[in-house]
Amino acid sequence: MTGPTTSAMNGQGITVTAPDGVPEVRKGDDLAALLLDALESPLVDGDIVVVTSKVVSKAEGQVREGNRDDALPGETTRVVARRGPTQIVRSRLGLTMAAAGIDASNVEAGHIVLLPLDPDASAHALRATLRDRTGANVGVIITDTAGRAWRDGQTDIAIGAAGLEVLESFAGQVDAYGNDLVVTAPAVVDEIASAAEISQGKLGARPFAILRGRADLVREPGDDGPGASALIRPEGSDFFGFGAREAVVRALKGATEDQAPFGAPASVEELSAAVTEVTGTSPVPHEGGLRVAGVDPAVIAALAFAHGWRCERDDINHGATSHLQPLTT
Repeated sequence: MTGPTTSAMNGQGITVTAPDGVPEVRKGDDLAALLLDALESPLVDGDIVVVTSKVVSKAEGQVREGNRDDALPGETTRVVARRGPTQIVRSRLGLTMAAAGIDASNVEAGHIVLLPLDPDASAHALRATLRDRTGANVGVIITDTAGRAWRDGQTDIAIGAAGLEVLESFAGQVDAYGNDLVVTAPAVVDEIASAAEISQGKLGARPFAILRGRADLVREPGDDGPGASALIRPEGSDFFGFGAREAVVRALKGATEDQAPFGAPASVEELSAAVTEVTGTSPVPHEGGLRVAGVDPAVIAALAFAHGWRCERDDINHGATSHLQPLTT
């Protein structure tokens, strides 16, 4: 067994322990039994059980023959960005990840592992089973590895959770200097996922970890909470619904199915400023919207689309005048 790693948080001692001796997981295996057999000490109320999505997927039969390219279309709702062979996509789970989280490591050659069908439901089932067998009220987190938009390297995040607070909100409190905390909300399940990964390691064959010392985050028996899916931003609320290149292409194409990732319609002031910045022409208010004259309508249409507006051309003036209205009107 690995030596526990300990840190301090909120005045509490926290230990993360990842047990050795877990055999290769296959379809139909009992994950609760595998975990309990590997532990040197029993679970107690307030423990947080962390398990990698890889073994959850294997136990649930989410292993497929083939490669990522074969499986990617079925796991993808839309492509967010491409850079060479790498595709960042929004997956069927709503997660934005490279290759939809499809993994070809720690699996037989010629096979790939898909993410669990419903990670929150998988976490719920494991929590209930552990409660039945041990009597302990624990929280459960299912993790996967993901990159970050602005930093090199990867960290583990929670893609499924049960019985836990997923966000620890400090809104309405004040710091030591008397400053109001307005939007401070640590994603504690992601922080726990990363802490567990340090103990598990990528090549250590330790798919389980137990974090002890944050019982305050564990909900009462029978209360599974919102799950990790509550951390996924709805389509259109992400500032980065497309990659930089892809956003240009989608705006110029102007297809209706590409509208949602650009978000809610921008204000008239924001769109007007964008038109002026790009064209040097100031739009004028017109019938609840804007009118732009003397500018290529294709340019105005792309700007309107990216800001959640629609563009209509004035055929009387041979398309030289564009009328803009927000899509909600």
